[in-house]
Amino acid sequence: MAPAPQRGPSRFPLRRRLAPYIFILPFIVIFAAFGVYPLLFTLQLSFTNWHGAETAQWVGWSNYAYLLTSPDFWASLGNSAVLWLLIIPIQLVIALLTAVLLNNAKLRFRGFYRIAFIVPFVTPLVAIAQIWIVLFDQHYGAVNGLLHLVGAPDIAWLTSSMWAKPTLALLFLWKTTGFIVIILLSGLQSIDSSIYEAASIDGATRARALWSMTIPLIRRTLMFAVVLQTLAVFQMFAEPYVVTKGGPYGSTTTAGLFLYNHITRADLGTGAANSLLLVAIVMLMSLGFVRLLRAKD
Repeated sequence: MAPAPQRGPSRFPLRRRLAPYIFILPFIVIFAAFGVYPLLFTLQLSFTNWHGAETAQWVGWSNYAYLLTSPDFWASLGNSAVLWLLIIPIQLVIALLTAVLLNNAKLRFRGFYRIAFIVPFVTPLVAIAQIWIVLFDQHYGAVNGLLHLVGAPDIAWLTSSMWAKPTLALLFLWKTTGFIVIILLSGLQSIDSSIYEAASIDGATRARALWSMTIPLIRRTLMFAVVLQTLAVFQMFAEPYVVTKGGPYGSTTTAGLFLYNHITRADLGTGAANSLLLVAIVMLMSLGFVRLLRAKD
């Protein structure tokens, strides 16, 4: 049998080596144009005093010093932190229990329920906010109308500092909880059903299995949901902007809305510094959650 012919060196060695980089070049160009460049430009802008028309004036760390000593900046972070406390723990409990129910194979119309829970998330936020204004109006709202039926007085849901934050938190919960349900449901479906069968044989109740098995097994999914919603809460803008305009008395001026106020005043240098500070704060919080997860592991 004749020996197989020996192949000579490739005629296109350089082309073969460059081919992978050519294929990913469109992504690199788009990422650099819409990711890296805006970030670097924002970083440079944060050290300047610029209003969009005249030449930017270099001011060094003045914008950061102004924000870090501004009571309004810290008040906006405090408002976002209070909303986080009103939203995230309640949302995780509701979403987890709902996902466990939807994961039950014996539940009828599971597909319908899953679609129903995701509908608020895909509904335009401005439309939901307008409905919220109508429902929670102090004088003509349907919620106070129901309170009248049981003899309760009117509540200034949107115009009192005590009730404005819970009303916004309820709006955020209603819109986004279905999305978190879908995320947790994907985590639940990755758990082998034989684990629950073994626990049932050992006499574990459903509540015990949920606490000792389900939650530890989807801990990473839960942490992902917490990080995702933390970003959403601290970037919250449309809800307070449409429903309360940041009032009353700045009680619903979130970190996202406070950042927007710099844009309306064309104070772009301070706005850039504010955005970077907000990114740093949220990143530190996210890293804390990830560190907590690693400690558990």
